[in-house]
Amino acid sequence: MKFDACIDMVFQGEIFSKALEKTKEAGITSYEFWSWWDKDIETILESQKALNMKCISFCTKFVTLLDPLKRQEYIKGLEESIRMAKDFGVNILISQVGNRIPEKSYKEQWDSLATGLRECDSLLKKNDITLVVEPLNLMDHPGYFLTDSKEAFRLIKEVDSKNVKILYDIYHFQVSEGNLIQTITEHISDIGHFHCAGNPGRGNVTEGEINYSEVFRKIQKLGYDGYMGLEGKLLEKRIEGLKDAKLLFDTSIAKIVGNKVQ
Repeated sequence: MKFDACIDMVFQGEIFSKALEKTKEAGITSYEFWSWWDKDIETILESQKALNMKCISFCTKFVTLLDPLKRQEYIKGLEESIRMAKDFGVNILISQVGNRIPEKSYKEQWDSLATGLRECDSLLKKNDITLVVEPLNLMDHPGYFLTDSKEAFRLIKEVDSKNVKILYDIYHFQVSEGNLIQTITEHISDIGHFHCAGNPGRGNVTEGEINYSEVFRKIQKLGYDGYMGLEGKLLEKRIEGLKDAKLLFDTSIAKIVGNKVQ
């Protein structure tokens, strides 16, 4: 397992290229971000190359999957995101599903969501892209459709695609339901990416009620070999905060893989 930082969250308000420099200074060489369509992509790619860094993931366009009438718009946005992913060398794209539509039943929205994801399967396979669907908590995102882990993993089973998995955000699921380690253990094969942050407050993983040392250790034991993305608010001393988070991560999984830290 490897560690990365979400630039849009960790370095809110900072120039992207400067944020990459600070991430590298903290000893982290991989990063992700949210939206690509509102950024100076050429400058980011130049900075990435100059710093010898790797982009892990970013989001597809934010179009609801809950309305069949929006499906072609979603797929078009996914196609555009895949083209951008090729420029970055990215093979993981993050997708949100949208907020509940009051005038539609739960089943109607569920069926639209599952059908839409199935329709994306061939496009994802053709381009060797894994689409990770992100459940969110209702405290921070009132009205969001997919918040429950049981429903999230039921969705993955129903879609039945090796290229569609869950983004398991440890912070969001701690707020929504807890029971982190058991849920992760039972569903690790359906998880394509992780996010982490402290709770309460969505701060650093070195703070709050979540025992991240044990969570990281367990995920490593399960054989997960992808990335753990820090998506917490580091309001002050961001470089030091990143170093602290990376140290906690490294020391936690070092107990599993010996002295060699990935």
